[in-house]
Amino acid sequence: MPTYEYQCKKCGHTFEKFQSMQDKPIKRCPDCRSVVKRLIGAGAGIIFKGSGFYETDYRRAKSKESSRKEDGSSVEGKGATEKAPLNKEAGK
Repeated sequence: MPTYEYQCKKCGHTFEKFQSMQDKPIKRCPDCRSVVKRLIGAGAGIIFKGSGFYETDYRRAKSKESSRKEDGSSVEGKGATEKAPLNKEAGK
């Protein structure tokens, strides 16, 4: 629910009201009972909720491909880029 800002046309009193978007706008000043106008607000900032957001969460498929190539992993599957196991006999 948004917070709306109002200003009285007569006394200049400015106040905020937490209202639903379906609620009718306030018409009277709580101080002098004169007519009020609803002010245009700048809006609220983005609110991130949850455990966290990361740069890699919403990347494009092409950038995922290029980052996998840089990491040494493969788009096709893990098995394509795995290294062969070391031969213990070669070290002797």
